[in-house]
Amino acid sequence: MSFFKNLLASILGVFIAFILMTVVFVFIIGVFGSALSDKDAVTIDNNSVLILNLDYEMRDNYSVSDPFIDAFGIKNHKILSLDKVLIAIENAKNDDRIEGISIESKDLNAGFAQMQAIRNKLEDFKTSGKFVNAFADGYSQKNYYLSSVADSIYINPIGNIDFKGLSAEILYFKDFQEKYGLKMEVIRHGKYKSAVEPFLENKMSDANREQITSFLQSIWQTMLADIAKSRSKTVEQLNVIADNLDARNAKRALQNKMIDGALYHDEYVSKLKKLTGITDDEKLLKVDLMDYIDSGKGLITSTAKDKIAIIYAEGEIMNGEGNEDYIGPETMIKYLTKARKDKNIKAIVLRINSPGGDGLASDIIWREIELTKKEKPVVVSMGNYAASGGYYMACNADKIFAQPTTITGSIGVFGIIPNASGFAKNIGVNSEQVGTNKNAENYSPFKPMSDHFKGEVTEYIEAFYINFVTKVAQGRHKTFEEIDAIAQGRVWTGTQALQNGLVDELGTLDDAVLAAAEMASTTDYKRVSYPNFSKDFKDAFKNVPFISLKQNLKTELGDENVMIYEHLKSLLQLKGIQARMPFVMTIK
Repeated sequence: MSFFKNLLASILGVFIAFILMTVVFVFIIGVFGSALSDKDAVTIDNNSVLILNLDYEMRDNYSVSDPFIDAFGIKNHKILSLDKVLIAIENAKNDDRIEGISIESKDLNAGFAQMQAIRNKLEDFKTSGKFVNAFADGYSQKNYYLSSVADSIYINPIGNIDFKGLSAEILYFKDFQEKYGLKMEVIRHGKYKSAVEPFLENKMSDANREQITSFLQSIWQTMLADIAKSRSKTVEQLNVIADNLDARNAKRALQNKMIDGALYHDEYVSKLKKLTGITDDEKLLKVDLMDYIDSGKGLITSTAKDKIAIIYAEGEIMNGEGNEDYIGPETMIKYLTKARKDKNIKAIVLRINSPGGDGLASDIIWREIELTKKEKPVVVSMGNYAASGGYYMACNADKIFAQPTTITGSIGVFGIIPNASGFAKNIGVNSEQVGTNKNAENYSPFKPMSDHFKGEVTEYIEAFYINFVTKVAQGRHKTFEEIDAIAQGRVWTGTQALQNGLVDELGTLDDAVLAAAEMASTTDYKRVSYPNFSKDFKDAFKNVPFISLKQNLKTELGDENVMIYEHLKSLLQLKGIQARMPFVMTIK
C-alpha cells in the first residue's frame, strides 16, 4: 500500500514541479523577450524613405497571437497582412518624417486583387506630393504591374522584365490513373465545373479553355489599362511590347519607355538621397515596411463610438472550428453573432478571399449571414477569390463589391471519391462486405463504384446545385433561369461579374466599408477586425523552421513537384459535396 502512496506522491510532485517550471520559464522568456523588444524598438528619423518590400506571403488579414513569438519579442516577418500594408501607406502619406516610398520587391506572393489594392493606395499616396520610385534587379509581371505606378522605374543594367502576357497551367492525371489503377470517381453539375476535369481527361476541354481564356484576358486588360495610364502608353502599344518581348532586357525596356533608367542599386540609392535632400556622402535614412508597421503605423487610431466590423473569411471552406488557414463555420458564426449583439457595431463587412470548399459548411455560413442582415447591414468585399462556396457565402449580402481582377462566380458543385479497385486487383487484394440490410454496405474504395451508389450521389449533387442557384437568384433578385445561364460552374472576373449581375460594384475594401457606413447612417466610426486567433505552445512549436515539412519538401523536390503533391493531397482529403473553384492552376 505504501508503495502506491509513494508512487502517487512522486507523480504528483513531478506534475507540480513541471507546472512551476513552466510558469518560471514563461516568466523568464517574457522578461527576456521584453528586453529584446525594447532594445529593438523602431525609430523613424526625419527625411526617411519607406522601403516597400512585399516578398512575403500575403494574407488579407493575419491576426494570430503566438506565445512563442510574443514571449521572445520575435517579429514575425514571414506573413504580411494586406490591411496593415494599406493602412501603413495611408499613414506614411500623412507622416512628415516620410519623404517618399521606394518599391524594392523581388518576388511578389500577392494575388492580383491584392496587388491592385496596393497599387491604388500608392496612387493615392502620390497625391500628397511625395515621390514613389521603384528598383529591382529584374521584374516579374506581377512586380512590374505594381511598380509601374511609380514616378520612375529603374532596373539593373543586365536585368530583364518578364512582360509577355498571362498564361495558366493545369495538371492532368487521367493517364496516371490508368497506369496505376488509382482512380477518382467524379460526379459533377455544370459544364464548366472542371476542378475534376484533370481526372476525366488528359487534355483541356473546349469549355474550360473558353472560360480560362476569357478571365485571363479580362485580368490582362485590367493590368494593361493601369500600366498604360501610369506609363503614358496605349493598351495596343503594350500588347505589341508583350508580343515582341520588347522589355526582355534593360536596353529594350529603356528604348520602349517601360523603365526610366538602368542603374546599379548604389546608383539608385544616390537618386533617393537627392530626392530626400541629402548629399551623396550622407547615409540614406530608410525604414522597412515591416518595421514601420511594428512601430504602430499599421493601425488606424480612433475614439469614435460607432464601429464597422470587418470579418475576414480567408482560405478554403471546411467543416470545423476554422483557423488562420481555413474558414470554419464555427468561427464565422461566433464573430457574426458577436457583431450582431454589439450595439456599437452598426454594420458588417464580410471580406472574402476563398476559392470555396465544403458545400455544407458554406450553407451553414450562408444561413448565419441571412440571420445577421435582418438586424444590421451586411456588405461583402471580394479579394483575390470569392468563388463557388466563397460566392455562396456572399450571394445574400445587402451589397457586393468585387475588384476588377477578383475571381468569382463558379456556381456549381461536384463530388470526388477515390477508388483504388484497379490498383487493389493488380496487387492481389480483394474486398468483401457483409451487411444487415439491402443498402447497409458502405462504399469501398477497393471495389468498383456501383450504379446504385453513383445514382445516390448524383441525386444529392443535383439537389445541391438547384439549392445553390435558387439562393443566388433570391439574393441577386433574379430568376432561376437567369442565374443558371451564367452558372454551370463558370468562373468570372469581377469586371465580368458586374456585367452579368453577380456583384453590385467594383471597389476595394475601403469602398465596401464606406458603403456599409452609409447604409448604417454613420459618418464617425472606427473599424474593428475579426477573427482573432490564438495558438498555444504546442501549436506554436509546429511552425519552428527546422521541423517544417512543407519547407523541407520544397527544398528537396522543388516548387513544381510540391505543387503536384499538395494538389493530390488536398483532393484526397475532400469529403462531401464540394462547392469550390473549378480547377487548380498556376497563372504566370
